[in-house]
Amino acid sequence: MNPPIRRIVTDHDSEGRSIVRSDDAVTAKLVPSGDAEMALIWTTQTVPADNQNDSIGADRPAGVTLHGGSVIRTVYMKPGAPSPMHRSHSIDYGIIISGDLELTLDGGETVLLHAGDIVVQRGTNHLWRNPSLTEWTRIVFILIEAKPLVINGVEIPESSH
Repeated sequence: MNPPIRRIVTDHDSEGRSIVRSDDAVTAKLVPSGDAEMALIWTTQTVPADNQNDSIGADRPAGVTLHGGSVIRTVYMKPGAPSPMHRSHSIDYGIIISGDLELTLDGGETVLLHAGDIVVQRGTNHLWRNPSLTEWTRIVFILIEAKPLVINGVEIPESSH
C-alpha cells in the first residue's frame, strides 16, 4: 500500500475571499486488473469547469475518463506490472513523479520515461509497464474529454482496463 496523498481544495467564503475548503488525505486503491493502485483526486462535470458549482469533485464517480469533464488521479504502477492495452476519448497529461515507466503503443513503439518526464496522450491505444522489479512508479494523470478519433470516416471506439 502506498502512502496517502494530501489533497488541499480552495474555495471562496460568502464575501468572495479565498479559503481552504478542505485539507484531507486520499488513499490509493488497487484497480481490478491488479497492475496499479489509483487515487482519484478531483473531477469536473464539464469543460470548461464551473467554479460556481458547489459539488464535491472528489465524490463524483469517474471511469477511465469522465465524459464531459476532467479527472486528475495519481497512479502507482506495481513493479514489473503492465496495464492492459487501452484507449480513451480524452487528452491525457501524464507526469512521471518517481520511478521509470514504459509507454507502448499499438504501432509497436516503446518509449522509456523517467521521473520528471511528461507524456501528452492524444487518444492513442497504449499500455503502461513499470520496468523495475522492485520499485513502484508514481504518475499523475490529468484527463480532459476529447472528441472521438475518426480515421478514414470510422469512429475509433474507447477501450478500458
